[in-house]
Amino acid sequence: MPTTTHSRPVIVLLGPTAGGKTALSVALAQALPGGGECISADSMQVYRGMDIGTATPTSTEQEKVPHHLLDVVEPDQAWSVDDWLTAANAAIDDIRSRGRWPIVVGGTNLYVQALLFGLLDGPPPDAAVRAELDALDTDALRAELKQRDPDAAGRIHRNDRRRTIRAIEYARGTGRPLSDAQVQWTDACRNDVVIIGLDWPTETINGRINSRVSAMISDGLLEEVRALHANSRLGEQAAAAVGYAQVIDCLEGHCTEAEAIEQIKIRTRRFAKQQRTWLRRFRALPRLTWIDPTEESSQTLINKGVAAALAWGHQNPPEADDSCV
Repeated sequence: MPTTTHSRPVIVLLGPTAGGKTALSVALAQALPGGGECISADSMQVYRGMDIGTATPTSTEQEKVPHHLLDVVEPDQAWSVDDWLTAANAAIDDIRSRGRWPIVVGGTNLYVQALLFGLLDGPPPDAAVRAELDALDTDALRAELKQRDPDAAGRIHRNDRRRTIRAIEYARGTGRPLSDAQVQWTDACRNDVVIIGLDWPTETINGRINSRVSAMISDGLLEEVRALHANSRLGEQAAAAVGYAQVIDCLEGHCTEAEAIEQIKIRTRRFAKQQRTWLRRFRALPRLTWIDPTEESSQTLINKGVAAALAWGHQNPPEADDSCV
């Protein structure tokens, strides 16, 4: 883990999708002394041409504040957590070298977890095992996951084949559940971070999600996916993104447009629930500041973020120990 050698901590802004992280990150970057720059931690915003469905920061937002790790690869290319972590750490170093504040805007839990705690050690991917597992139907996969890793079976949705296969592959390769390894993985956190969490009530965030999906449809999500799909630009990872997978089903005649839109809302609400569940694991971290956006004005949110960032330098001198907990 990195040691405390910088006057600028990494500000990690977390919260459920549609929770206003982008707007707050831009305002925070503008308010911090010396200015900040935003680093996307969204696994789908890395893809070019997937702007509407991923809620990529608008051109106006990007003009106000420099953004990193947006539109870096084509949507038919693979992109791993290791790729993102390497690029994110390089961006952090670059931003700090210019005396500015790096602000990581969280969206993909695995990306943020890798940034905070490092990459999980495990066996390398085994193409033969993955092919064998991929050939199994959902019921068979669920049965093996429940047998090998009951905790993971409780967290992973039955239709999430990618994460299911990953958990089974890890358990087969190591002889122990992935869930146990992930608990140990979070025992020590990098000590050069300030974490700000937006804590939205479920009913409120679900309403915001429904409104965002409707806005995406009005902004041209169907047309965006249609163009990408027609030109065979969507690889397996990109095509599985929430919003894109459901529109593809519609384009291929598996459901109506109205059914696709409703499924996007359902899947997005489910994703937000997973994000909130994941965030609860970090409530004990002393460097995490929780903010309830429903009880604070926009300016108060910004002020609290700035205060948390500035307080870090006083609380963590260079000789501070490496433990986050």
